[in-house]
Amino acid sequence: MTSLSPQSSLSRIRVGSAPDSWGVWFPDDPQQVPWQRFLDEVAASGYEWIELGPYGYLPTDPAVLAEETAKRGLKVSAGTVFTGLHHGPDVWESTWAHVSDIAALTQAMGASHLVVIPSFWRDDKTGEVLEPDTLTVEQWRHLTQLTERLGREVRERYGLKIVMHPHADTHIDSEENVARFLDGTESSVVSLCLDTGHYAYCGGDSVKLIETYGERIGYLHLKQVDPEILAEVRANGIPFGPAVAKGVMCEPPAGVPALEPVLAAAQKLDVDLFAIVEQDMYPCEADRPLPIAQRTRAFLRSCGA
Repeated sequence: MTSLSPQSSLSRIRVGSAPDSWGVWFPDDPQQVPWQRFLDEVAASGYEWIELGPYGYLPTDPAVLAEETAKRGLKVSAGTVFTGLHHGPDVWESTWAHVSDIAALTQAMGASHLVVIPSFWRDDKTGEVLEPDTLTVEQWRHLTQLTERLGREVRERYGLKIVMHPHADTHIDSEENVARFLDGTESSVVSLCLDTGHYAYCGGDSVKLIETYGERIGYLHLKQVDPEILAEVRANGIPFGPAVAKGVMCEPPAGVPALEPVLAAAQKLDVDLFAIVEQDMYPCEADRPLPIAQRTRAFLRSCGA
């Protein structure tokens, strides 16, 4: 496996973090830190780039958010939307209503990407099974065709690129399903947000994916999985939410995959890529994220990022 020396420069990689690394999953939740504290601490950790997180957590008034980020030396790399496009044309209007507000704020903040997360087949809090964990041929067709439509609409109306985020407990998860999705969509309108933790959680090899589908990699989320906790999760069929509460997503460099080879493979693509740290920690104590974020930023610097 290729690794980078501390002196190596990942010149095409722009590192950032996200509300997720501060235990933020929802627009408003008493278990989450206030948005002002997140912005203060992400800046204090040495990050320049952030994502918007769940819409409504950070201020949705562009003028307010621009002022709050600028005075902390922060810039926005992307917004995030959740979609259930495999349900077909009947969900398009409600999906677009959700996407358009977030895309408008993302554009106003000068960002260029919109991270698209497919809907969960089981509830991430309760574990309730909401629908089958596999898609029919017709549902796959809906998913690929409507995602392409979303990519075109978002690009034409807001000038943003969509990047699909494979995610645990969704239908785009494993190597097989990620490959099926990529092979069924056009590279000109749909790219991938490779989340190293989710992909490992679902059995995938991030370096192999980058080397195989390099032209489709449009964005990175940096995350690691604790192998021992993951084994328990798999053995007992534990849903993603409770798995996170158990600590399945862990502080680097303690877990898998090793991030140095992933970053080296991404650098070889010779394109500018955001690499946003996301250590799922919902729920977590308010004082826990800052020291982890500081150590993680120092670790990434030691990798050349």
